[in-house]
Amino acid sequence: MRTEEAEAGTAAPRLTRKGRATRDRIAAAAAALMFEHGVAGTTIEDVQEAAEVSPSQIYHYFKDKQSLVRAVIAHQTGMVLGAFGSAESRYSRLDSMEALRAWRDFGVTLQKARDCAGGCPIGSLGSELAEADSSAREDVAAGFALWEKSLRDGLHAMRDRGELRPEADPDRLGLALLTTLQGGLLLTQIRRDTLALEAGLDTVLDYIESLRTS
Repeated sequence: MRTEEAEAGTAAPRLTRKGRATRDRIAAAAAALMFEHGVAGTTIEDVQEAAEVSPSQIYHYFKDKQSLVRAVIAHQTGMVLGAFGSAESRYSRLDSMEALRAWRDFGVTLQKARDCAGGCPIGSLGSELAEADSSAREDVAAGFALWEKSLRDGLHAMRDRGELRPEADPDRLGLALLTTLQGGLLLTQIRRDTLALEAGLDTVLDYIESLRTS
């Protein structure tokens, strides 16, 4: 997985448990700052203060800001997949209309809780870095690919069980769901309401519903 490679490439070798905890704390602090202020608006000094570490500690784990940014991408990807796709998550198997509707509701509720600020933790990084850092862009793309896979897998399972008609295309439907989610999150961030997000997701889910066999 690209994000795992990025994380491994920016970590000091053979970290102790304490060292891993410190590195993770720095990455989490940087992720929170970059989600709120953007990558360009976040300095190493900002991260140092937020994580309550010394400059030497930051540079022990991250050789430069670019390596820190890649660790942030890995962190944000893990957080998103933990909420939407981990084995422990209630959304780990999006293989029914009930699960897909609950996934939709969770995303809308989360944006309302954030007052519609920030957009997607992965997408916001991608939009800022795509043209400036090809390695970071590839890491973001890999994170999206994993998210897309969780949607595709659920839809494939529905078709394999005969719950979707044979002509249903789980790969295109999964991509359409993720694309709609990302566009909806951007408009939610700009408009400061969830109407576009709800309308887009409901339209795609209604179409998937129309492909059910019963």
